[in-house]
Parts: sequence; structure tokens; C-alpha cells
Amino acid sequence: MAISAAQVKELRERTGSGMMECKKALVEADGDMEAAIEALRKSGLAKADKKAGRVAAEGLIVIEISADGKEAALVEVNSETDFVAKKDEFQDFARQVAKRVLASKPESIEALLEMPLRDGEDTTVDMARKELVAKLGENIGVRRFELVQTDGTLGYYLHGSRIGVLVELEGGDEALARDIAMHVAASRPLSVSADDMPQEVLDKEREIIVAQAQESGKPENIIEKMVEGRIRKFLAEVTLLGQPFVKDPDTTVGKLLDKSGAKVRSFRRMELGEGIEKKQENFADEVMAQVRGD
Repeated sequence: MAISAAQVKELRERTGSGMMECKKALVEADGDMEAAIEALRKSGLAKADKKAGRVAAEGLIVIEISADGKEAALVEVNSETDFVAKKDEFQDFARQVAKRVLASKPESIEALLEMPLRDGEDTTVDMARKELVAKLGENIGVRRFELVQTDGTLGYYLHGSRIGVLVELEGGDEALARDIAMHVAASRPLSVSADDMPQEVLDKEREIIVAQAQESGKPENIIEKMVEGRIRKFLAEVTLLGQPFVKDPDTTVGKLLDKSGAKVRSFRRMELGEGIEKKQENFADEVMAQVRGD
């Protein structure tokens, strides 16, 4: 049967697929719009599965805050390129994922992917993700999330769309909490204080410092003092309370908090793509891969 331009236009608007793909789907479905949509969705899911192995280290860090300011979600959603990360469809998807995390408080990424992306709709987060992969032509992944609930003061800071921080204070105000969040974004502390530094991190650093000190050839009692001094210096550099405050390096974060009668209960810092081994590709090979539809 003849397929009209209006039918093709409607299918494009409803699915985001290309014109030729829409026309082909309508022809094969004998003009049945719903059947054509279903065929395109199945095709899109197949394409998404094919792209699943490709490295996605770009994307967005998104923060969603509850109306009362007592709950917050911090989410990383990845794409292969910054170009796709800037597209409205990708950004809307990432924001909706953060809203779902805040609203439903999933216990894991797997649980999140099975939840509806929007209230009252059947499309799950994972179905929407796969449809976006088919539409934008890149692997897209919901990598991780953090959820904070507090009866204290919640602060947040986004550095562009690449670093996000949530800070939970006891005492203080939102301005102080935001300043601390900004500091965490810039200075990358490993823990709030020496007391909650992961033991494995401390043991590894001590091992390195001991090995360096022993090369000096000095007596054991001197080496022991050198090691303890360097450990104290290390803790001052990597614990939040010991670091010089970024907006006033003459004071530490700990002293800043003391002046306000506030304490940091916790912080969450998320940087886009951290820990992902990025694949280096020849540009010409990358173009050919896209031409082939790999």
C-alpha cells in the first residue's frame, strides 16, 4: 500500500527514527502505525545490545534535590562522546533517572533499571536507555548513584556536569554546606577525618613511606619518627578536616567548621568517567565503525 508523507512524519515524531527507517517500517507493517512503532522498538533494542560493549566514559553527573532539601540523589549517566552528552534527549533522560532515584530509592542499579522512568508509564529506565541508544547511535549507561537522606543540613555543588558533590552537615547552614561541597569538588579528600580513613589506604601509604625512609640508611628509631611525621602530613593532605580551605587557604576546613559550630557527617563526590579505562581509537577507524553501524 502507498505510505503518505504524513504517516512517515508522525512515525518519526513518535520514535525519533530516521525517515528511511520509518518508511520501511510502515511499508512492512502495511501502514499500521502501532505495528511499525513496535518493529522500530525491537530493531532499536537489537542495536542497543550490539553497542553494549563499547566504552562510555563521557556523559553527565546529575543532582536532584527534594523540595524540603533533606534528600538528594547524585547520579552518573554515561555516553561515548561529549557530543551526545550535550543533546537534549540525553540530558532529559539523565534528569529523569535522577528523579526516579530520589522518588523510589532503589537499592541497586539493577533495581533502578527495572523501574519506570516516569510515573504512570510502562517504559522502564532500561527500556528508555536502549531506545536512546538506538536513536543517538552510542552506547549509553546508567553507571552509579548515591542517595543521601538527612535531618541535618544538606549542601551540593556541581562543577559543570563533570563533578558532583553532596555534603551532609550537623549544624551550619546551606551556604556553609555549599562551600564545603565546593571544597570537596576541588580538593578530592579521601575521608572526613583520620578516624574514618579506610585502613587499607593507610596501610598502603605506610608501606610506601617505610620503604622510602629505609633507603635513607638512618637508624630504626629515627626512621620510625620519620614515618609517623609523614603519615601525619599525608592525613592532613587527604582528610577533609585537615585540608586548607580552598576559599581561604590560611584556615583549615576543620577550623572553618569549628567557627560555625558545625560538623561534617558525610560527603559524596562523583567525577565523570573516573575509573573507566578509556579506549583510544584512530579517528578514521572510528568513522568507519560508524559507517558500518558497529
